[in-house]
Amino acid sequence: MTIKNAGLGRGLGSLIPNKKTLLTDISSLENSNLIEALETKEKVWELPVERISPNPHQPRRQFDDGSLQELAISIKEHGVIQPIIVSRQGDNWQLVAGERRWRACKLAGIKTIPAIIRDVSEQKRMEVALLENLQRENLNPLEIAWAYRKLIDEFNLTHEQLAKKVSKSVSVIHNHLRLLNLHPDVQEAILAGKLTEGHARTLAGLPMEDQLEGMKKILENKMTVREAEAASRAVVVAKKIRASRAFDPELKDYED
Repeated sequence: MTIKNAGLGRGLGSLIPNKKTLLTDISSLENSNLIEALETKEKVWELPVERISPNPHQPRRQFDDGSLQELAISIKEHGVIQPIIVSRQGDNWQLVAGERRWRACKLAGIKTIPAIIRDVSEQKRMEVALLENLQRENLNPLEIAWAYRKLIDEFNLTHEQLAKKVSKSVSVIHNHLRLLNLHPDVQEAILAGKLTEGHARTLAGLPMEDQLEGMKKILENKMTVREAEAASRAVVVAKKIRASRAFDPELKDYED
């Protein structure tokens, strides 16, 4: 039986050659055949689901149960259309890409999953996990920020180098990283989907002590991003005026 690799999008295509690959049941293979699979990197194997572990660099921290259930139903009916990518880890395997498909198979009670075995560096594992999520299913903006920060810190990348790797502008990288300076309660609201990325960026421009009040106003008044930006600017201006009183008492008349 042969299958053809489907296109995975820029950044992932380099890991999967555009050629037909042989689908093989891993349980019927001898060790010599396993070594051949690792060396040729051209075959798709049916690997036991329980012997695969998740990618520790997976940027997504929350998986939608409803979406996974729908995928599990689809896989039960049609099978896994596109193989996951794994790397060897002792006698088992670790995910490089395809965690939603792997989780859905577990949910559906499916025992094996088609997989391509690849030797992948830690940095490439992180990059692929991030790119896969960016290209397939929208990540929460805070999850993206965490992934960017991890790539920068662990592999000593500049913002410019990271921007090139993930095909984003440097300003996009900067805007996401600013979210990491938000108050923890604001970050929780972002993860819960209560605040949009635009609202979050607006709050990131406020001092930490004003962010909770700003978030409260946004949620209670159901502000648009533009309204939130105007309110945040007013807070910043008011603080500057109050700070200036120590130097110019005549500014007292401008207080709120």
